Amino acid sequence: MANVDGLPRVKQSHPREFYEHVEKTARELVTWKGELYFELHRGTYTSQSNNKLWNRQSEFLLRDAELLCTVASFGSEDSEFEYPAEELTRLWKLVCLNQFHDVVPGSAINMVYRDSDKMYKDIILSANRIRKEALANVCRSVAGTDLTSSQGLTVVNTTGWMRSDIVAIPASTYANIFSDNTPVQIRASDSAVLVPVTNVAGFGLHSVSAETCSVRAPKHPVHVLKTDNDTYLLENRFVSVTFNASGHIVSFYDKTEGRELVPKDAAANVFELYDDVPLYWDAWDIEIYSLEKYQTLKSAVVLIVEEGPLVASISVRVPISDGSVLTQTISLSEHSPRLDFDCSVDWHENRKCLKVSFTWDIHSDVATYETQFGVVQRPTHRNTTWDMAKFEVCGHKFADLSEFGYGVALLNNCKYGFSTLGNVMSMSLLRAPKAPDEHSDMGHHSFRYAIYPHTGTFSESNVVQEAYQFNVPLLELPITIPPQISSLHKRPFFSVSGARNVVLDTVKRAEDDKTSYVVRLYEAYGGHARALLTSRLPFSSVCKVNLLEEPMDGPGIERLNHSTALKVPFKPFEVVSLLFTL
Repeated sequence: MANVDGLPRVKQSHPREFYEHVEKTARELVTWKGELYFELHRGTYTSQSNNKLWNRQSEFLLRDAELLCTVASFGSEDSEFEYPAEELTRLWKLVCLNQFHDVVPGSAINMVYRDSDKMYKDIILSANRIRKEALANVCRSVAGTDLTSSQGLTVVNTTGWMRSDIVAIPASTYANIFSDNTPVQIRASDSAVLVPVTNVAGFGLHSVSAETCSVRAPKHPVHVLKTDNDTYLLENRFVSVTFNASGHIVSFYDKTEGRELVPKDAAANVFELYDDVPLYWDAWDIEIYSLEKYQTLKSAVVLIVEEGPLVASISVRVPISDGSVLTQTISLSEHSPRLDFDCSVDWHENRKCLKVSFTWDIHSDVATYETQFGVVQRPTHRNTTWDMAKFEVCGHKFADLSEFGYGVALLNNCKYGFSTLGNVMSMSLLRAPKAPDEHSDMGHHSFRYAIYPHTGTFSESNVVQEAYQFNVPLLELPITIPPQISSLHKRPFFSVSGARNVVLDTVKRAEDDKTSYVVRLYEAYGGHARALLTSRLPFSSVCKVNLLEEPMDGPGIERLNHSTALKVPFKPFEVVSLLFTL
């Protein structure tokens, strides 16, 4: 087609050659700023829910595994731990294979998901084993002794910032650690003992002991009660949340700010069942006309499950139809304003879509949704056809609605379909398409989401960090770090300071050099930053590399004199990869 009469002259070439030609010859090219939103196939954000759950779990499992394997390999000069590069590569290839169109979008035939189920089982089993072995090796290296016979408990924080949480430990382990001290709270579902752990350093270890953890009732306990007018109240020192008999939130009061978040005569945590019959492609599409035909679901049973003082919770059972039912446990802990929802659904529907909606007393023309290494803001109105087309949009770990001084984030562990119209936020939970897989999504589902109120706009908040914590729990290992080094939790393997908008996401061994490791960070909120990065792992040199781990030019990385600390500059949403060499 290089010289055919009547047709444009076309030359076959490599994409690199095309772009180099454009760069040299083109003038005044038209540019586009913002999202290239695809006005179709919105159902793929939700179809095949379990597949999306296992995709999210696999990504974070492998992230933890790479981090801990790197620390185990490079953390000490005499380490005998062998970094499992070949197995990690195999697992990542399986994850990427299942991210291929049409697998993770949920638009493949049934046979594909029988195969992907086996692959995800393989990924999760192998990644868990690698993570456990690496974690045990790290702890042995730290303690300088064999800990196989230890009966204590050590928790590990694989996020990059200090955090506090509540861990559940077996009663026998609790007795070994705390002797005859009476547990503060025993969880009703499995008789595990709940123990608060505080100030666990980012990328650090924390030994759970009578010295480091309190076994006394907290000063400000969380509690739950049923009121005389058939409502239920969950309350801690931060928030007070009221549920009606249908399980809807009718009041969410921020006690610190003195602010009510649910408008009068409105509600949050409202389940809605929509007719979901696309014009052409069942698994691919959700149509805007589907929003006009739905029913609001109401619970039949609300029960108090946990009464505090560390965690209080209620159980809500929501009949969906004769063949489907949703049960959720709603929990509030004593240390956080975050309200958690653990959902279990038996789903047997035909061309239906289940959503959960939240109406907030917040005004904003845009909502913020997480994407890879950044966020996208989209309109909360439908002024134009372009705005209207965004009635269902894609997000990752969170969606946030903020005005001046205040906002609310909706966190999740496996959902990707969202919408915000005015002050109403919705998240798509399940679909029931019948083509190309007539059994799509039929059966049991488990997923989690949370409400996280915060002061300030999104850019001033810690929503990104909270969403990580919701997806990356503290790891527990049944060993005891000896008392003489129990202060190790104050010495993290990596730390980032001076720029709270910078997230350290990835630590891994270099692909082509066994004596180097890569640390990948990104600016998460859309601003400039200058972060101070410290590594406890040894290195003699460091350079900035691209995603292929090739050295690249750019603003220099400054190493402080007589220190392992580095000053790293960031542009808005920039991803920075650093190659550390021994």
